[in-house]
Amino acid sequence: MNLGCSQFCLHQWFRTLIGQLAVSQPAVNTIVGILIVLGVSPMVHSTEPMTNFVIILSDDMGISDLGSYGGEIRTENLDALAKNGLRFSQFYNTARCCPTRASLLTGLYPHQAGVGHMMDKKPLRGYQGDLNNTCRTIAEVLRPSGYRNYAVGKWHVTRHAGPNGPKHNWPLQRGFDRFYGTIHGAGSFYDPSSLTRDNTAISAYADPQYTPETYYYTDAITDHATRFIKDHSQDHSDKPFLLYVAYTAAHWPMHALPEDIARYQGKYDAGYEAIRKARHAKAIEMGLFPPNLPLPPGVGDWDQVDDKAWETACMEVYAAMVDRMDQGIGRIVDELKRQNILDNTMICYMQDNGGCAEAMGRSGNKEHPNIPRPVAPTLEAMKPEDFAKNGSVPGQTRDGYPVRMGKNAMPGPADTYVAYGENWANVSNTPLREYKHWVHEGGISTPLVVHWPAGIKTPGQWSHQPSHLIDIAATLVDISQASYPKDATALEGRSLLPAFANIPVEREAIYWEHEGNRAVRKGDWKLVAKHNKAWELYDISKDRIEANDLGKVHPEKLAELVKLYEAYAERTNVAPWPLPKNAQE
Repeated sequence: MNLGCSQFCLHQWFRTLIGQLAVSQPAVNTIVGILIVLGVSPMVHSTEPMTNFVIILSDDMGISDLGSYGGEIRTENLDALAKNGLRFSQFYNTARCCPTRASLLTGLYPHQAGVGHMMDKKPLRGYQGDLNNTCRTIAEVLRPSGYRNYAVGKWHVTRHAGPNGPKHNWPLQRGFDRFYGTIHGAGSFYDPSSLTRDNTAISAYADPQYTPETYYYTDAITDHATRFIKDHSQDHSDKPFLLYVAYTAAHWPMHALPEDIARYQGKYDAGYEAIRKARHAKAIEMGLFPPNLPLPPGVGDWDQVDDKAWETACMEVYAAMVDRMDQGIGRIVDELKRQNILDNTMICYMQDNGGCAEAMGRSGNKEHPNIPRPVAPTLEAMKPEDFAKNGSVPGQTRDGYPVRMGKNAMPGPADTYVAYGENWANVSNTPLREYKHWVHEGGISTPLVVHWPAGIKTPGQWSHQPSHLIDIAATLVDISQASYPKDATALEGRSLLPAFANIPVEREAIYWEHEGNRAVRKGDWKLVAKHNKAWELYDISKDRIEANDLGKVHPEKLAELVKLYEAYAERTNVAPWPLPKNAQE
């Protein structure tokens, strides 16, 4: 039974009743189900305003980075939302940036939305690198119900990022009323490429509508999010709104402002293992993991690190990036308070994949050598109206310094471009296995924090129900009572409203595929495999770190889940990896 918003209210009433009459929970589930099947409408007409939605997505962060999930990074605003809301301990993404965005926006598995891999077009239905016309974004679904829709930050669900190309999958063409952000994926935080306001490409340095003293993309995302909230309250206060906030923190490059970096100076001098142990202990103490969950061996030997100052700086800057994003989330919350709409706004915070082990920029190359910073600029300065390079890695800064990589490029400033690397990613994912790209727990399991005073009556709790970001769209449709179009691919997700009241969310299973890495989660059982590797079977309730493969002990369960996966792959347009070059649709 997938409870709707009004049914959910009815179920809440029954929960109160059974508390007084000592009726069992299965009995009340049955009673509510019978009433709904019989067509007894539990709708109670109310003059309460419709719920607003703020959906926040961060980039390339692990499950243990937030303070409220065990981390030492200062995330006091997200921690406050968690304390006064609900945390999910087994919430899943799709293991990669753009497939996650496609799933979050549509409530479908990424291949169903046309984004089975990245932003490259293949002659296969599930791998177009572009949202297809059989899916609907949540903004398109909410608009007919009176919602105004706003998006800020990273879009990354179309291969057409250029200002002169097709724009059919840009935000304003997919249901949003306003947009400020970047159409493609990664880039400089000081000079992001593909920067766009609504449908118009802009330069961060020739934008009369936004003139900060220092341009930093995380701040620009926050500033426009708060602006959209304020403008909505002034001009459209009679309508509810959806605000989608897609930060690029803490995706490489490690770019952060000096005042934020200073806060973490010396914080990581003890190395990888000391931080992992502290995070693991804190996560267990706060209830994220069971007390008997062991800490598996880590990756990287701190004693063997040659340049500890550079390696430590990578994590210091990473932490500073997360800190700055959290400050911005605090400002969004403050604006909601200022407009007196916080209580009736559901805020969801989540992450697009686990910690990123990619080695981008950790050694120099021909275009971005491992050299010290020149004393003076060596390249011609860019004009303010010049667009940043339309790609992930710029060649130079605005004032003419070459962008450098490698250990001579101490991370933080605009002329550096490095990632924090596998060893720190392993810390971010403490204690889970693997990283972004893979569908073991470290790649796909990250936080969901839900803050909604009008809808969550027992704040500060954990939900241990397995859930997936495909559920977010279904939840918003449920709360808003929007009509989902019959000509669109049916939603795959399940409403999480029951989970908000600790009522089980019914589903067959949750599925994954990315680059041949594949998995199924049914109840406590998880079937998982790397590309071209054998299936592994785990009881996640006892083995969240995926250390004890039970495939040979329970071959019947393995076979059952393999059958489920094969049916999912056929149904959702998943193709064998690597994709054949001459594949036909």
